[in-house]
Amino acid sequence: MEIKDSIVDLPVQDPENEEFSSVDLTWTKFGSTDQHVDEVALIPYERVDAFINGECNNIECPTRFHIERGRKRVPGSLKECKDDEYLLYRLYWCSFGPENYGEGGSILPSRRYRLNTRNRAARPQSMRGCTCHFIVKRLYARPSLALLIYNDRRHVNKSGFVCHGPLDRDAIGPGAKKIPYIGNEIQQQTMSLLYLGIPEENVLQTHIEGIQRYCGSNAKVNSLASQYVQKLEMIIKRSTHELDLDDQASIRMWVERNRKSVFFYQDSSETDPFILGIQTEWQLQQMIRFGHQSLLAAHSSFGISKLKYPLYTLLAFDSRQHPLPVAWIITRTSAKRDVSKWMKALSDRVRAVESSWMVSGFVIDDAAVEVDPIRDVFRCPVLFCLWRIRRSWLRNVVKKCSNIEVQREIFKRLGKIMYSIWDGSDSVVSLEEFIQDFVDQTAFMQYFKESWVPKIDMWLATMKNLPLASQEASGAIEAYHVKLKTKLYDDLHLGSIQRVDWLVHKLTTEIHSSYWLDRYADESGSFQTVKEEYISSTSWHRALQIPDDDVILDDKDRFFAKVVSQEDSDHRHLVWNPGSEFALCSCSWSMQGNLCKHIIKVNMVCQKKRSDYHPSMSFQSFREILLKFWRKVVDDSISLDQSVAWTKQMHDTIQRLVELSNSSNIGSVVSSLPIKWVSKKGRTFAGRPAAYTLALPPSKESASQRKHRKRKRLSRLRGGSA
Repeated sequence: MEIKDSIVDLPVQDPENEEFSSVDLTWTKFGSTDQHVDEVALIPYERVDAFINGECNNIECPTRFHIERGRKRVPGSLKECKDDEYLLYRLYWCSFGPENYGEGGSILPSRRYRLNTRNRAARPQSMRGCTCHFIVKRLYARPSLALLIYNDRRHVNKSGFVCHGPLDRDAIGPGAKKIPYIGNEIQQQTMSLLYLGIPEENVLQTHIEGIQRYCGSNAKVNSLASQYVQKLEMIIKRSTHELDLDDQASIRMWVERNRKSVFFYQDSSETDPFILGIQTEWQLQQMIRFGHQSLLAAHSSFGISKLKYPLYTLLAFDSRQHPLPVAWIITRTSAKRDVSKWMKALSDRVRAVESSWMVSGFVIDDAAVEVDPIRDVFRCPVLFCLWRIRRSWLRNVVKKCSNIEVQREIFKRLGKIMYSIWDGSDSVVSLEEFIQDFVDQTAFMQYFKESWVPKIDMWLATMKNLPLASQEASGAIEAYHVKLKTKLYDDLHLGSIQRVDWLVHKLTTEIHSSYWLDRYADESGSFQTVKEEYISSTSWHRALQIPDDDVILDDKDRFFAKVVSQEDSDHRHLVWNPGSEFALCSCSWSMQGNLCKHIIKVNMVCQKKRSDYHPSMSFQSFREILLKFWRKVVDDSISLDQSVAWTKQMHDTIQRLVELSNSSNIGSVVSSLPIKWVSKKGRTFAGRPAAYTLALPPSKESASQRKHRKRKRLSRLRGGSA
């Protein structure tokens, strides 16, 4: 657009509408230099009020404008004047600014002049730092015309975010005093239902029921609640992950706006890699609640081939031992120095809220993960989970081998390679024999040699050095993986999959809302369908629903087992290599590479017959640790006493955990615990130490004297009032 240096040639615009706004005018760039250019338009001075009213009635950002600054001149006071000199100058500012009374906002210093407060926003706390403002100049040379100069048309704050109106998530609005109380729980519940695609009618009904707990039922409340739900739905529909066309700039803007949900951020540079650590306030609460003196697990390297930066998730296990994401880390680096940075920041954030918070163990799922930062920051033992290697092998066996018999045998032999670390056989020899025996399976062998042969020694060494996690933990982490994959890859915006802001948007909206609603449904007893799906979301809990009598073992050769289908009692699922983590089931869920409920149930039954079947890998790992501890030579000294004390403490803790998990009545477990006597605090007196006060039980005489004095005071009061 051409930049004009004079307004003489500008056309005078007079729209026919009774009220008009900036969109009805044609704007021209005007400026004396390239550094200072404004967008201007000429209108009749008598139409200025019509223009201001039109700007106030903006559909997306309704507001009012106040006079922030003004000057005027007396006609004839200038001997010479430019064509844009003013007779009357007024700076109009959106009444939601320029101050920002919101969180993290700034307030302008004391003014030397009085503000016109008649057209201000309804309350000071409504001021959100809006930058929208324009100038009206009544021209000195042509008093019948007004020059409009629009400095900033967008109703945004300094960070570039919409700060009021229907598109603002945190908008207060002039009618906030009349809106019924909406707590964080009700707001999060409504947002979660909308993000998950629940119909608006059902969401509104649930929202009104939540509000009525605080302010009762009336037509006004229902009307305002309906408007609130419609506003939230509009926000969700119009919200976008692209805050800027440049992905890196978009992430900076998101971090600036959501500082409460970011525990670590490091922008990419020549020396430092990109790291973004996300944890909402609700996730922080769940980490403190379920992570204290319990396990944390890592779901690492998700989307390493599809996403721009892989996703690292920190999981806690809730009251049902289901996986719960308590932090997300988006980064490509796995260097010890970088991992220590975000882990320390996360630990400091948790301990700032709860100083006594500590973790009992940390589960990793990748042998390449650095364990030193975990031990240094969380100061806990590290366990190793095999769900990732099992899933990868099974998916490729089914995909690259067409013969079902070959699939079963290959998967069984792969399991033997993993078991070789305990049976005394040479893993290298077992690996060479495996490659020779299945050399005709070229597709699978090419994948195995390229992807696993170079690093199989690292995985076996990690299995030897670290305790192994149980099948329940494997099933839980795998359940989170499947849900995450479904939510992220089943999306209409897969063209944006290489953008970090898209990933952040999906995590903090749909996925966060899904887990929040699962926990809320389970604890409150509402949303029965959601609760039932949540309870049965892991293979372990689905396996617990299968009766032991529905498992039929092959006692002769122990090659397979049959499980009666819970949907069709006439159908049987065949499980090959029973008792092993590398068993293979004929069900469709197992054929997709997952750890199915039939395998877990068969292994549960096999563990009860330990004389006939090998114990699980996690149990063998645990037994190996105990044997090493038992074989360690300790002389008859205080060191032996300490070892005995620690062993006894560990034995008692494990015994109580087993009793608690096997018992259907928690009251019987609690009643069997030893009684702990707690001394009652005595009353302390001002100026006298509590240690020197002698607390005696009150006698009957002293109690009667106190009652007599009370009656005496009451009689005096009644007599005085008469």
